[in-house]
Amino acid sequence: MPELPEVEALAGFLAGRLAGRTVERVLPVAISVLKTYDPPLSALEGRTVTDVRRHGKFLDITTDGGPHLVLHLARAGWVRWRDTLPAAPPRPGKGPLALRVRLTDGAGLDLTEAGTQKRLAAHCVLDPADVPGVAALGPDPLSAAFTREAFAALLKGEHRRIKGVLRDQSVVAGIGNAYSDEILHAARTSPFALADGLSDEQAAVLYEALRSTLAEAVERARGRAADELKDEKRSGMRVHGRTGEPCPVCGDVIREVAYHDSSLQYCAHCQTGGKVLADRRLSRLLK
Repeated sequence: MPELPEVEALAGFLAGRLAGRTVERVLPVAISVLKTYDPPLSALEGRTVTDVRRHGKFLDITTDGGPHLVLHLARAGWVRWRDTLPAAPPRPGKGPLALRVRLTDGAGLDLTEAGTQKRLAAHCVLDPADVPGVAALGPDPLSAAFTREAFAALLKGEHRRIKGVLRDQSVVAGIGNAYSDEILHAARTSPFALADGLSDEQAAVLYEALRSTLAEAVERARGRAADELKDEKRSGMRVHGRTGEPCPVCGDVIREVAYHDSSLQYCAHCQTGGKVLADRRLSRLLK
């Protein structure tokens, strides 16, 4: 799933290609992709793209005084830029293509989604805040307003595991499963620690780890083409997705806790004082 660094890089990549160009048509291919009906997608036709921005994990394609096309790539969605699109309109089917944006000069972009869980979302709205997910976003962790004190205040009263708090888009915008693993490893914090149980010092360390991890990932991704970003994300991971490999800090084995639709990775030596966290999937098999 693309998270803040990849979406930030995608916004920059697309802004450099879309800005100043005119939309000819926006063609939904998968029925599930379009989440709004008013204004219709036809309201984008003839509009000039002015910018592409990021709101958390949402991409916002803005036009000159007209509607916004707001995209959420979910777990398996992606944007593919085409210098030249096929002349024939796409046909609905079982392929990955979900939506196509055609420009008047023949270029455009395809929105695709792999897998069977169709969570990709496109919204045509007059204001990005009309998208419920955007309206509910917490502060952006790379904004100047996201200070150490602001972060500490967010943790107060959050009697939940810190892993879940970091992933909650209404608390902090843009962090998902992968970067929450990376942040917690950098902060040497257990993913199962309660957010409101962290000391002031631990919260400060976590804040610095959060900011530095995301800033470094944004810098690595900056300027890369869309088709390079997935590999760049994977290559930059220190613990996420690396179960069984040695921890790059201490050499201990990276361990996993699996859930029904996701998993987290951590280093017991660095993060939990050597304690191995319970893996419920494994526990069920042992019963």
